[in-house]
Amino acid sequence: MSNSTVTVNILDREYQVNCKTEEVDELTSTARYLDGEMKKIRDSGKVLGMDRIAVMAALNISHDYLTLSKEHTSTKTNSSERISNLAGKIERSLERQKSYSLS
Repeated sequence: MSNSTVTVNILDREYQVNCKTEEVDELTSTARYLDGEMKKIRDSGKVLGMDRIAVMAALNISHDYLTLSKEHTSTKTNSSERISNLAGKIERSLERQKSYSLS
């Protein structure tokens, strides 16, 4: 695994970032996303200063991530429960089928 140095632009500033070569596209996409989020905050005119814009973007992105993570966990739990219920129904059906076959 080799590393690459990638230049990304965030709020019209260039940053050099090292990452694994196979992760360059992902890093570039992530930087574009962050740049877009920070530009939205800057363009709203409500937040001034690069550091404050960065913190607000980080808070917004973290909130979105945590919300999606909770939804994913909930969906996963619901799916597991549904699978367990279906497995139970299948087991009961097979048991009934066995008892009919033995009769």
